[in-house]
Amino acid sequence: MKTQYFAATSLDGFIATEDDSLDWLFPLGDLNDSGYPEFIAGVGALAMGSATYEWMLRNSERVAAETGSPWPYVQPAWVFTSRTLPIIKGADIRFVKGDVRPIHEDMRVAAGTRNIWIVGGGDLAGQFHDAGLLDELIIQIGSVTLGRGKQLFPRRVLSPTLRLVSVRQIGAGMAVLRYEVCKSGGADAA
Repeated sequence: MKTQYFAATSLDGFIATEDDSLDWLFPLGDLNDSGYPEFIAGVGALAMGSATYEWMLRNSERVAAETGSPWPYVQPAWVFTSRTLPIIKGADIRFVKGDVRPIHEDMRVAAGTRNIWIVGGGDLAGQFHDAGLLDELIIQIGSVTLGRGKQLFPRRVLSPTLRLVSVRQIGAGMAVLRYEVCKSGGADAA
């Protein structure tokens, strides 16, 4: 079992625009060609921040058109928020706040032998990293630049903490980098 941050980013390191839009991502390729179907099959629990969850709410019709459902996950999801948010009908969602460590333990139990996916955003993935709970980063880099927006991973992480395990090209517009988080490495979180 691994705790994985699987995300798409622009060349300049942003996962979303300043207003939380992901419209830049969709023209870059077909989700089914990205390795996502294989990835999600190994996931037993999800964690996401409130901005990611709210994007799902705002774009439920688009998500349903792409995946067949406004909530495309069968796995339980923990949404980290300090606000009250509406629940998506039929979704197994737990709203939580605070330290990721005790919540990670609940997620491990729910996931069993399968992986935990940190869906987004970058700061939430950084909190799991800071707590020593992040095992792997799977980063899809799109051939666009955004100039500004929500950062992929707003932390300073210096070598040899991240070890590049593989690189794969997807079509003409994406590359996938897979990194192992070396727990004994020297992370300098800023």
